[in-house]
Amino acid sequence: MRIARFIHDNEMPQYAFVQRDEQDGKDYLVALAGFPFSGQPMTPTGERYAVDADGIRLLAPVLPSKIYGLAKNYEAHAEYMHDQGWSDEEHAPEAPVVFMKPSTSVIGPDDPIVFPPISHDMNFEPEVAVVIGRIAKNVDEEHAMDYVMGFTCTNDVTLRDLQNTDPMWTRAKGFDTACPLGPWIVTKDEFDWRDAKISFAKNGENVEAASGTTANLIHGIPEQIAFISQFSTLLPGDVILTGTPDATGSLTPGDEAVVTVEGIGQLRNIVVKG
Repeated sequence: MRIARFIHDNEMPQYAFVQRDEQDGKDYLVALAGFPFSGQPMTPTGERYAVDADGIRLLAPVLPSKIYGLAKNYEAHAEYMHDQGWSDEEHAPEAPVVFMKPSTSVIGPDDPIVFPPISHDMNFEPEVAVVIGRIAKNVDEEHAMDYVMGFTCTNDVTLRDLQNTDPMWTRAKGFDTACPLGPWIVTKDEFDWRDAKISFAKNGENVEAASGTTANLIHGIPEQIAFISQFSTLLPGDVILTGTPDATGSLTPGDEAVVTVEGIGQLRNIVVKG
């Protein structure tokens, strides 16, 4: 099941099931009454719109209370950071390294990523994001996936110059528009989270060095959920960014950034000058 959040003709945001019409091959939004993180049933309203119809705008599929991210969670990315001189560690650390992004960093599909004037070095980081479905506190790895609603695409946009100079990564990863999410949530029963293929394209050109798969995660998704839930209560709608698989690269104003996760879809954003 795919669940999207959208607005129609600038009215109030709604949630919808995303369904593929087998006759015309298009995706349609089946509007819902209800909120998917409330525990209440979601019922169709009778409204149906093509995803690409005039007046339809997809929004970030979730508004999390908090966003956690995993740093250096692929060996290839840890080695890349060391080779670039951004890290003294040649290999990935043994224990998970966790950072946070504020909810104000979240944007949706086609929203602009604003390059702030405090930086001169913005990088993309394509990733799979976990969306929590129910309250998780002190859960174990064996049952961690019971607390997951689904998955979406994300771009963990990072101001690399600030990351390399600030002792904490708050500015580098927490600035406004630093967390694009979308285009929708794919529920866990319909997504191969153990081997999800990740890729990235800039201005229509595939960046092969940025591709990878969650099969190579050092700390897998159940371990991430269990680890974070030991110190923080995860609420419905909270998001975990699972890590970027390999090399990253620069973004400048005017660039088109597209994250693709096989089984979910594409998340597109344009970089603009702040």
